[in-house]
Amino acid sequence: MSKGNIDKFFLFTFIGLLALGLLAFFSASMGIYSSDPTQFWRITLSHISFGLIAGIIACFIASKINYKYWRKSSLYIFIISIIFACLVFVPHIGVSINGAKRWIDVFGFSIQPMEFFKIGILIFWATWLSFVKDKVSEIKYGVLPFIILSGIVGAIALLQPDTDSFVLIIGTAFAMFMIAGIKWKDFIILAILGSVFILGFMYTKPYLRDRVMTFFNPTENSQTTGYQVQQSLIAIGSGQITGRGFGQSIQKYKYLPESVSDSIFAVYGEEFGFVGTTFLVLLLSLFAFLGLKIAINSKDNFGGLLAFGIVILIVSQSFVNIASMVGVIPLSGLPLVFFSHGSSAMLSAMIMVGIVLNISKFKKPLNTENKK
Repeated sequence: MSKGNIDKFFLFTFIGLLALGLLAFFSASMGIYSSDPTQFWRITLSHISFGLIAGIIACFIASKINYKYWRKSSLYIFIISIIFACLVFVPHIGVSINGAKRWIDVFGFSIQPMEFFKIGILIFWATWLSFVKDKVSEIKYGVLPFIILSGIVGAIALLQPDTDSFVLIIGTAFAMFMIAGIKWKDFIILAILGSVFILGFMYTKPYLRDRVMTFFNPTENSQTTGYQVQQSLIAIGSGQITGRGFGQSIQKYKYLPESVSDSIFAVYGEEFGFVGTTFLVLLLSLFAFLGLKIAINSKDNFGGLLAFGIVILIVSQSFVNIASMVGVIPLSGLPLVFFSHGSSAMLSAMIMVGIVLNISKFKKPLNTENKK
């Protein structure tokens, strides 16, 4: 296996996203500082120390670990990630906020295990798909394992509940399955079954129904379920072409809910306008292009599938956040990767980037067959 240097273009694109995210976070956090300086320092220190600094260290370490190690340890990583994710249901360890059990308390730090569960799922699924290879088109090697995997993820995510993460993880796993060689018949059947399940689950959960109804009638509940989307649209719209300028957002001061997390794109859009948001979308698209190029040029199927899954998950999550903030899809609780506050999400994403960077070192050899 030929080993080279990491993909510098991918690295620089990642650094660009990280720098933009840091600027947006500091600006958005000023809205919190104006009303509660204590909370501002708590959130900022958590984001910088456990998120950014720890993330950079973890990314560097992950970029140095040969990605084949993850394949050899995939089953253990998968089991550990399941146990870790289930800690949210353990009394005195799991923390419930607004009725959702998504966090655990470790020495005063709130950790969201689902973010690290994503890594375990991607590594295990990439390992399985690369192991079965051509047999993936057979029911017992492809469709059945995918259904079992979906059941495991669903049991953990939907009980919290964390519907957004469930859809994101299963959607990414499904995309990896497609790349590995799913039959069109199985693709259609799984797509129909998945849609029916999601629609049925939405029907039984009032908060999901409210999201959908608000999406179709955003002005009807503008002071309740539609408030966040309405304020987000006001913020982004007031940014116009070039934005109000860095730090000049008005909506972040008590008007825009979750300004440092779910709604941070709205603050960014207000301050940098159409030009800034277009630049961000282009940068995310470049991140996706370069990441998928690494996947295509990977030496083996495992590396290619893992890089593909990581890039799809990160980019999909980012675009889902952006789309929900501009009202293109129902409101989502998924954070904007590299921007939103959430130390666990930041740390997890940077570990995944480090893995892709390591995969980029190992490329297919150049075809010299026709060379004289």
